Amino acid sequence: MFIYGTSNMSMDIQSVLIPTITIRPGMYVRDLFTECGKLHVHALPYCDEKGHIKGRLTLKNVMKFSCLPEHMIELASLLGNQMSCVENAEEKAQEIICNPVEPYVRKLGETITSKEPLIKALAIMEKYDTSYIFVVDDDEYKGLITIQGIAQVMSRLENACTVAEPS
Repeated sequence: MFIYGTSNMSMDIQSVLIPTITIRPGMYVRDLFTECGKLHVHALPYCDEKGHIKGRLTLKNVMKFSCLPEHMIELASLLGNQMSCVENAEEKAQEIICNPVEPYVRKLGETITSKEPLIKALAIMEKYDTSYIFVVDDDEYKGLITIQGIAQVMSRLENACTVAEPS
């Protein structure tokens, strides 16, 4: 039997917000990879020269379009572990990280304000089958929240549950 308790820990958007940089014109894939790796996120917003969010960049999209030919994706379950294309992987990786980000920019998608309830953010993420959402207040990017961040905050809840001893 689980017994649910309370905690002083906040369960609002601010408690799971991850401030990040925005990717801007003239930046490179290396910049995207560096920031995503540092913060353990897999997407960042793309802003125009005036600072307005115009799209998003995801690690998945960059990897898909620069590392994986379509035939490899279609035949993924049949691929063996002896592949000739792996021989020049480091050279290919260096080429990719030096690419400008612009070709990889995708449509923005849904955003949420920092004043919205966290449950709404979860609902939007579920509706659009994503694990993150950008937080934007009055056209100003604040950061993003991830499903992993929400789970991490939930895991720290004090007295969240106790398991009754078996009788």
